[in-house]
Amino acid sequence: MIHRMLRYPAGWEWHVLQQAKQQTVRDEPLPSRKNAHKRAASSHEEQRAVKAKMRQEHDAAEQHTEELKQQYPECAAWIDECAGRRTNNISVGETTLPGKLLYGTVMFQVSEDQSDVQPFHFWLTQSKLLTMHEDMRVPLRLQAVQHTSRLESCNTAPEAMFVMLSIILDTFHAGLDGFEKRLGELETTMRQENRTGLIDVIFERRYDLLHWSHLFIPVREVHSAAKEAFMNDLTESDSFQRITHKLERIDALLKHYALEIDTLISMDDAISNFRGNDIMKTLTIFTVLFLPATIIGGIWGVNFENLPFKDDKWSFAAMITAIVIITLFMYIWLWKKGWTGDLLNGRTPKEIVASDDATDLVQGKRANRRKGSRSTAPQKQTAAGSPKSRSQKKRS
Repeated sequence: MIHRMLRYPAGWEWHVLQQAKQQTVRDEPLPSRKNAHKRAASSHEEQRAVKAKMRQEHDAAEQHTEELKQQYPECAAWIDECAGRRTNNISVGETTLPGKLLYGTVMFQVSEDQSDVQPFHFWLTQSKLLTMHEDMRVPLRLQAVQHTSRLESCNTAPEAMFVMLSIILDTFHAGLDGFEKRLGELETTMRQENRTGLIDVIFERRYDLLHWSHLFIPVREVHSAAKEAFMNDLTESDSFQRITHKLERIDALLKHYALEIDTLISMDDAISNFRGNDIMKTLTIFTVLFLPATIIGGIWGVNFENLPFKDDKWSFAAMITAIVIITLFMYIWLWKKGWTGDLLNGRTPKEIVASDDATDLVQGKRANRRKGSRSTAPQKQTAAGSPKSRSQKKRS
């Protein structure tokens, strides 16, 4: 297990520990005699070598853990809790050293891949910070050259802890920027061309927001627990105030994105209801318009011998004429009632947007013309027929 201790000018220490991967050894039974002839002797040797290697690594991990406990006896319980933990856990406790103790685990996303979530184990006092990492990308990022000056300017270990959290949140900001871009594309698509399948995309964006909210909650919990543990000694520091403002900004963004997604869901629901009503209205109108033809066709289709006008040559033409007249009369009646206007004047979202833009352009030109006419009218009046010019003419 790698152990690196960094001491900074203010006197606080940062101990970087690499967590050994815990591997479980399964003692599988040997194959039965019935199937022994199907397996070669080399496969048995390979399985035994793999089991021996796994046992060796497991024993080495336990040995390194015991060495850490002996080297840091006050952290023995925390070291045991870190083994295999991949859930958020924040605790405030007491220690033999002066001051309070803050320890736990924070899960955060390391890269752009949402499944690449790694634990950040920490044990924090006023003068000592221990971090345990399973993936060494995290400490390498924290120890980058561009962050060295920020860590060296910290007076206490809690201040450095929040500088590290601020560095970790850079990935969070990058993820939110990508989320905002995808959300903007969804809003544009929904405005220009609302499709039935957009609700699936909206819920996908909602799941993305839940992912980021789930990662943000433990960071807020660490922020609150640190105020509880270190009180005014920490809250007055610059690093704590900076991350406080950063967390407030992230919180405002998450609430704003949640409101936008809820609005999109409400709009999609309203559009779906409107389309459903429009479809039912269309079917009803077509049913009413074809009702005369259905009734007359049903009457003339019965097997009656003494059916009026059955043998006349003009009976079929008269029936068709009556159907057309009644249908036109019903259509004109529905049109005067205004029940067919939406169906006849239906426009696509692109046509609506284009017409709105054209209307705004025309109104803007008219407003500019009115402003121009109003501004030029007083000038003409003062130049030609103002009272002052008339009095000057009389005096002359």
